[in-house]
Amino acid sequence: MPPLDDLAFFQQLARAGSLTATARELGLSLSAVSKRLKQLEARLGVALATRTTRRLTLTAEGELYLARGGAILEELVELEETLADHRAELSGPLRINATFGFGRRHVAPLLSAFCRRHPRLEAALELTNFPVSLADQGFDIGIRVGEPPDSRLVARRILSNRRVLCASPAYVAAMPPLDSPADLVAHPCLVLRENASDYALWRFERREGPREERAVKVGGPLASNDGEVIRRLARDGHGVALRSWWDVHEDLAAGRLVEVLPGWRGVRADFHAVYDQRRHVPLRIRAFIAYLEQEMVGRVPPVARPTTTGESPT
Repeated sequence: MPPLDDLAFFQQLARAGSLTATARELGLSLSAVSKRLKQLEARLGVALATRTTRRLTLTAEGELYLARGGAILEELVELEETLADHRAELSGPLRINATFGFGRRHVAPLLSAFCRRHPRLEAALELTNFPVSLADQGFDIGIRVGEPPDSRLVARRILSNRRVLCASPAYVAAMPPLDSPADLVAHPCLVLRENASDYALWRFERREGPREERAVKVGGPLASNDGEVIRRLARDGHGVALRSWWDVHEDLAAGRLVEVLPGWRGVRADFHAVYDQRRHVPLRIRAFIAYLEQEMVGRVPPVARPTTTGESPT
């Protein structure tokens, strides 16, 4: 069996993509990294990569060594984590990715409480505008809206959620008629910009009767790339917003916002904790996801039926 440190070295080399980047990450000289790669190739009797100081390209043998070596290292990690699971105290790294709004409001305080219970954890929460690849960025858990399209990920629902069409009571009192999703073209819609488009595509489904879905292109004079800004603009009476229940349920309960278009509702947008599919999932990952499932129930009430347009919610 080849030395494990050689496998780990080559994994890091391939991930860094160049001799220079590897030397920088390991705190070694460029010549030392180059010499170690040559020694590894001499021992194996094959060329693993063609390289310059700026770029590394794996040979077919290098690709095989990377893939099989990675599997060996992963099995070793799983073995050690299985042994660690027999200890009562959780420990080790826990890296989580979530979007800014949901991550700040809910994931951060729950992670804080969880780490207070398990002080030997080394946790990191990274917030981004958009979800990132767990494998590429080295995250253990991602918090996502909707089922993940990647079949290699396992999804556990931590919160039932829907989009809610809402506006301020002042706007509702003076707004043009709004009886179907198509009527939104006559309203200033507060668009959450997630790309360079000048409009958003809002999706609805009929509340009662035969299943029917509608998608409407909407736009308006005010937009933002931040959901909290959109919620504030809606509360200030600038137009209609389509926001998640978790984000606006307190404003609806307090009467700062009113749900409109009661015959229709936004489509489901449940939150899931996702993680890579593997034979052994470390206990710290399973325990934190179970904690999210348990605690989120108390943080966000179930989605309520809307009041009649213009009526203050109870």
